[in-house]
Amino acid sequence: MTTTERRPAPDRRAGELGAVELARWLWRQLTSMRTALILLLLLALAAVPGSLIPQSGVDALEVSRWKQAHPNLAPIYERLGLFSVYDSAWFSAIYLLLMVSLVGCIIPRCFVYARALRAQPPPVPRNLSRLPEHATFATDDDVDVVLERAREVLRRKRYRLRKAEDGSGVSAEKGYLREFGNLVFHVSVIVVLVGFALGSLLGYQGGVIVLAGDPERDLSGGTFANTAASYDDLDPGSLFGADDFDPFTFTVDDFKVTWLTKGSARGTARDFRAQLSYREGVDGPEKSYDLRVNHPLTIGDTDVFLIGHGYAPVITVRDAEGEITYQGPTVFLPQDQSFLSFGVVKAPAKSGSVGLDGLLYPSFVLADGNPTTYFPALTNPLISMLVWTGDLGLDSGVPQSVYVLDTEKATPVENADGKPLRLDLQLGETAQLPDGLGSVSFDDVQPWVRVQISQTPGKRIALGGVVLALLGLLGSLFIRPRRVWIRARRRDDEDGDGTMVEIGILDRSGGADLGDVLDEIVTAVGGRSEKEMSP
Repeated sequence: MTTTERRPAPDRRAGELGAVELARWLWRQLTSMRTALILLLLLALAAVPGSLIPQSGVDALEVSRWKQAHPNLAPIYERLGLFSVYDSAWFSAIYLLLMVSLVGCIIPRCFVYARALRAQPPPVPRNLSRLPEHATFATDDDVDVVLERAREVLRRKRYRLRKAEDGSGVSAEKGYLREFGNLVFHVSVIVVLVGFALGSLLGYQGGVIVLAGDPERDLSGGTFANTAASYDDLDPGSLFGADDFDPFTFTVDDFKVTWLTKGSARGTARDFRAQLSYREGVDGPEKSYDLRVNHPLTIGDTDVFLIGHGYAPVITVRDAEGEITYQGPTVFLPQDQSFLSFGVVKAPAKSGSVGLDGLLYPSFVLADGNPTTYFPALTNPLISMLVWTGDLGLDSGVPQSVYVLDTEKATPVENADGKPLRLDLQLGETAQLPDGLGSVSFDDVQPWVRVQISQTPGKRIALGGVVLALLGLLGSLFIRPRRVWIRARRRDDEDGDGTMVEIGILDRSGGADLGDVLDEIVTAVGGRSEKEMSP
């Protein structure tokens, strides 16, 4: 006789879950449809800061300006990753959890749906009069004739049929594509997420300001070559390499803006467009393109979008000997809808660097003694700038923004009254600087355009997912899953001989008015005066 040694049960309180049970419970919670919907809502909410707060990958300059305007909030936002929402750990966590939840939710439902497709409609219930929509009528036709007619009618209406084992009834069902539409919709969400993920990993997005030419004033535009070093700000995907840039160059030959001059919308741009000359590769033929808003230029797999514009005053700075220390168009950044713009000039010189920072007024006027610009077009351009001299940090070796003037170690140049010197120059004017610092000339104004250049490999996949989502949603909304049961039996009572027919209909989605459907089936099967409907 052998005995089995029984090990004592581990100490576990009633209802306490072990590691395996806990993992199984967590998996069921994660892959439930409710969790998937909550995660989808969280993902939508998490994307809101990306549209409200400037993003470093889209406009690094706007991010720096936002930080300067909100010095107290900037460190908090930076720690939370709000300046790069879509690259943050918390956004990626929601994204991945949603993917896992959807996959874990959809795969079991696919197996359930496959079994449902192979299953037959349920047998005829015992009491059809309990259904919300039912009818009873008598006919002189035989039972076999009535049931064959019923099968023919239902088959024509694309019902799946099941014959009762005793031959006394017919079961029919249709609307299986409704669940298929639901599955297509949820699969399409995964497809869209995969498309966005591919675009984020394998693509990039960058922005650059390019000077625009103006043939009427013999100004030449700037040339852009599609390399990483040419971008003002660049946000490449994790798997995007330097060799993945499409080789091309383009020049902005001309830029024109049409302003509204009347009504409440006066000063609003009705249309603006940039005339480009571009070349694919090194030896490709030169082509032209009229770049407009929402009409990007596509070169290979890369799209070029027009997203902004502004003015670049042409300023010349000379030293005491008359030698040019700085000359050229300087990009000024618009501050409001009137295109009042801010910019800086940094002119190195042996006798002391000269720095300028101030405003460009496209249409300068004095209103109650205060300078302002009344229209964004260049009708009366004027620059008003403070002058600095000394150490501007140009020789420190530390990279500086071209839009910021470091005046920490510099001193303001003063006029004869001991006040900071402000140069107010209209187009074509020159001002002499005191203390032998030279002169400043305002020679011209050249337009510039800001373009966004991006490569999004997964955009067609995402578009296909959106189309699938629409098709699946339409299917789940307009396809009505219904079941129809018909029973026929011989009647032999005091009312006479014949066949008693019972018909019942059930709408599985609920809320449908099946009265007309029932009337149509009753009439097609052969119903007459004894039809009665439930209220």
